[in-house]
Amino acid sequence: MGYGWILGITAIVIILVLIGVIINQKRQYNRLKNKSPLDIIKDRYAKGEISKEEFEDKRRALIV
Repeated sequence: MGYGWILGITAIVIILVLIGVIINQKRQYNRLKNKSPLDIIKDRYAKGEISKEEFEDKRRALIV
């Protein structure tokens, strides 16, 4: 008896952590969503997903 407050505090901490995780995921999604096409191809080139020629072609197409 007398230890019920531990359960209450634990529940509050779990709820706060879940809220923090949800907010963090929304921020990351919005950050990715707001990237320009040029930023996206720069990232793909940096990761090695596209070659230098592909990067240059896509960059020229976006600039024109």
